[in-house]
Amino acid sequence: MLSHTGFEKVYLACGGTDMRKSIDGLAAIVQERFALDPFSSCLFVFCNKDKNKLKILQWDHNGFWLHYRRLEKGKFQWPGEKNSHPVLISRRELHWLLDGLSIRQTQAHQEVTASTVI
Repeated sequence: MLSHTGFEKVYLACGGTDMRKSIDGLAAIVQERFALDPFSSCLFVFCNKDKNKLKILQWDHNGFWLHYRRLEKGKFQWPGEKNSHPVLISRRELHWLLDGLSIRQTQAHQEVTASTVI
C-alpha cells in the first residue's frame, strides 16, 4: 500500500490506458500529453479500459516506483471521459477509489484541518 508521505498531489488519467505500457511509456504520457513533470513528487494513476487494473507511477529520489493493482472481482469507479488533462484528486479520494468507491462521496464528512484544541 502507498504510504501517506512522499507525494504532494495525485493525478488521474481519465479514460482507459494501455496497461502494456511500463514506466517509460507512462512517464511519456505524463510529460507529453499532460505537460507535467514525471519526476515531481506526485502520483500519476492510470486505469485500463475494463476498469479492473490500475498502475500508479511515482518518482522516489533516484528511481521510479510502478505500483500495480488488479481486481479479481468488480471494477474501479473510474472517470470515463478521456481528455488531454488529468484530474487532480486528494489522497482521501485516492483511498476511496482504491476501496472501490466513487471519488465523489456525497455523504463523507468534510475534511478538517485543526490547529488547536479547544
